[in-house]
Amino acid sequence: MSVPQKTREYRLPKVDGFYNLTLTEAPIPQLKATEVLVKVHAVSLQYRDLIVAKGQYPLGQKENPVPGSDLAGEIIALGAEVSGWKVGDRVSSNFATDHIFGEVTAEIKATGLGAPIDGVLTEYKVLPAHALVHIPEHLSYEEASTLPCAAVTAYNALLGPNPLKGGDVVLVQGTGGVSIFGLQLAVASGATVIATSSSDRKLEIAKKLGAAYTINYKTTPDWDQEALKITNGRGVDHILEVGGPGTLNKSVNAIRYGGTISVIGFVAGQADVSELPVKILAKAAIVRGILIGSRQQFEDMNRLISAVKLRPVVDKVFSFEDTRKAYEYQDSQQHVGKVVVKVSKD
Repeated sequence: MSVPQKTREYRLPKVDGFYNLTLTEAPIPQLKATEVLVKVHAVSLQYRDLIVAKGQYPLGQKENPVPGSDLAGEIIALGAEVSGWKVGDRVSSNFATDHIFGEVTAEIKATGLGAPIDGVLTEYKVLPAHALVHIPEHLSYEEASTLPCAAVTAYNALLGPNPLKGGDVVLVQGTGGVSIFGLQLAVASGATVIATSSSDRKLEIAKKLGAAYTINYKTTPDWDQEALKITNGRGVDHILEVGGPGTLNKSVNAIRYGGTISVIGFVAGQADVSELPVKILAKAAIVRGILIGSRQQFEDMNRLISAVKLRPVVDKVFSFEDTRKAYEYQDSQQHVGKVVVKVSKD
């Protein structure tokens, strides 16, 4: 196919809500020697996309960004010095394009797609070849688009520096993208999973995905005590903490001595956390912030996903022209798993 010269892309000229999403046309930059051009087939949305649209992303964002961080697509052109890739390869990009291995740095953090640099809600995207991973063969583009942020975050939390063991008990909060991937990856790794949600309907889906125990935190607000009961007072080994200050106290109550709480989000709002340092100390708990993960972790995770034929949970797919509706649906919190925008029509 001939290489296109222009792309349609979404931008956020104002950042006081996603209603500002504006579809524009722009020239495709000329490829540098180490870059590739990817035809974007699908993009998945995150909670992060909602707060970027409101100008509230705490890690910083550029003016008038192209939003979105998670794509799946195919390579249609290669820079002169690119090796190891070919036209037609099905690929995704790491969330932070320069996070190849190891820990995050300030420089790596500044390469996060869809906030500090332009993102992927575009028909064609120029990317550095070093950011790419092959997507698992058994996944569609829509399914594969869900992996870069939510799945790699869950993998880093559960199978990163302090990996879970078969037989561990993992608690996941809610049924959003990270939590559902955490559930699936934990079950695939031999762990017992406790899932929490305010919706019995969503908890039924969690059970079908392998959750051994479920807790409705509306009908059982002391879910931390329920988790302790389930574990006969021992506490859980790993918690995916997506609530932030609003749930962190209960997570520390529910964790076992020496257990790991992975702090991933802040969807539960603010609360008094003044006693947390003492509580964490008293539990000898490990509390670790997660900033997605590296390309190496993405590749390791994809091997696990391919080995067990794990299929991401895609709740709903929207057309590229209906991206604003996709944001509305993401914002409604009705979804279980991931909301996806189908960018390419072929």
